[in-house]
Amino acid sequence: MSDILIVDDERDIRELISDILEDEGFATRLAGNSDDAMAAINTEPPALMILDIWLKDSRMDGIDILKTVKRDNPDVPVVIISGHGNIEIAVAAIRQGAYDFIEKPFNIDQLLVVIRRAMETSRLRRENQSLKRRDTSSAEMMGQSAAFRALVSQLDKVTKSNGRVMLTGPAGAGKEVAARYIHANSGRADAPFVTVNCAGVEPENMEEMLFGRETAERGIEPGLLEQAHGGVVFFDEVADMPLGTQSKILRVLVDQQFTRVGGNDKVRVDLRVISSTNRNLEEAIAADTFRQELFHRLNVVPIAVPSLEDRREDIPLLAEHFISEFNQSQGLPQRSLSEDAIALMQTMIWPGNVRQLKNLVERVLILGDGTGPIEARELPGEEPNGEEDGRVVLSSALATLPLREAREAFEREYLLTQINRFGGNISRTANFVGMERSALHRKLKSLGVVTSAKAGVRVAHVDEEADA
Repeated sequence: MSDILIVDDERDIRELISDILEDEGFATRLAGNSDDAMAAINTEPPALMILDIWLKDSRMDGIDILKTVKRDNPDVPVVIISGHGNIEIAVAAIRQGAYDFIEKPFNIDQLLVVIRRAMETSRLRRENQSLKRRDTSSAEMMGQSAAFRALVSQLDKVTKSNGRVMLTGPAGAGKEVAARYIHANSGRADAPFVTVNCAGVEPENMEEMLFGRETAERGIEPGLLEQAHGGVVFFDEVADMPLGTQSKILRVLVDQQFTRVGGNDKVRVDLRVISSTNRNLEEAIAADTFRQELFHRLNVVPIAVPSLEDRREDIPLLAEHFISEFNQSQGLPQRSLSEDAIALMQTMIWPGNVRQLKNLVERVLILGDGTGPIEARELPGEEPNGEEDGRVVLSSALATLPLREAREAFEREYLLTQINRFGGNISRTANFVGMERSALHRKLKSLGVVTSAKAGVRVAHVDEEADA
């Protein structure tokens, strides 16, 4: 989209205009009839068109070409020229989307002024549309744990390609942030990033939302795929996409084109596709709720996004990041985290993962009554229970066990939690719990606790064989 297409049935005119424009530093292409003009546009849309309204021996006249161009390539400005000009023709051309109308014989200086203004207007319009379409949600990845570093290493490998990526992981783990990271570090970073929430759209509305529609009353309404042209489309929770839509998306991935709902013309798109799911798609295929062909098209590069449980070391860093973010966006207090709050947060259960952590931080900042460090008592599960301060309330399971068994069960669960809190690092765990490293190793062995690699990080668990 860097040259000017000149369409005129008079060879001398189109070559004269071309020579003048090339002297001014513009690249040009020439077409003498409508078929050549449409072929040139379909090969590569020009930066601007100079279009004669009367074209001899052509299937389409200038107005027909203008309508088609403004429908399929609305960003291309069109300057109409005609040797049979009148007010009615000029008004009709402007109404159909022409930038300007110039009557032959034209003044060269006037033509150059119009061309430069049209191209500048088009550039500004594209930049404005790009800014409006681009979602500015954060693409910043936060963490330092082994699991996090392994994830970023995988993401960095796919940023410079156009390969399709399938992000898997539990809800709230940060799959969309990972998708935005790929986009922000790719060659398409300046193009749109469009999210398709497959779980949040009614099945009967999915195709109009994706493909857009054409009606006589409202004309063309571009869908999300058209809005994402040149950039990235992110299918969030793709397992929830209706089966009927899946087959049409498969066709788009193969052909890179589609037809709007209610329309007949093919719309070409250049898209990179990133998908995510928190479900097992192979099980969905077996249950006939997901198309196997689509799975293979989308699952070119599978990347697993770890849960917050697998990256507990990152919890303090993430919490501090969210505190700063809420301070800047909502004016909430810029508070630090106390050591006891950090310890508690790293041992809590996080079924909602990073999203749950973010929500918790926001709630504490809103309901907190000070600007000092966040204390453990402000976090869920630390509310006063009416008992004496410092008392540990036993679970019903522990309360029914003899002392020796209860002590072993508590020690096992406590050490499992602490080891996982420190990412499988035995030295840091020993330092925190106040034991010599060798003594801790003996204790773990006696309790049947071992560590193994999972998602690039050491994770503690009970040795089932030893337990048996």
